[in-house]
Amino acid sequence: QIKKLDLRIGDSVLATTNGVVVYAGNGLPGYGNLIILEHANSLLSAYAFTENMLVKEKDQIESGQKIATMGKQGDQPGLHFEIRQSGKPVDPLKFLPPR
Repeated sequence: QIKKLDLRIGDSVLATTNGVVVYAGNGLPGYGNLIILEHANSLLSAYAFTENMLVKEKDQIESGQKIATMGKQGDQPGLHFEIRQSGKPVDPLKFLPPR
């Protein structure tokens, strides 16, 4: 289920929880600037289409840390966010704090 939020280009992109940057770049076609964090319990979080990446590979990241600024998908502000466990996509709402 995709949840629409009021997003603006340049908004802060925050890490979901503590982790280590395992990828920060734009070498994967179709994802723009992409950051992937590795977390405990075989979890990965991915943040695609960021505008400015503020972290680099091997950086230790804390929960809530600003890791990038919001970019765009097409001509609209957007962020593709995913959580994977053991390589398989999972419902991110099970891992995020309630809003």
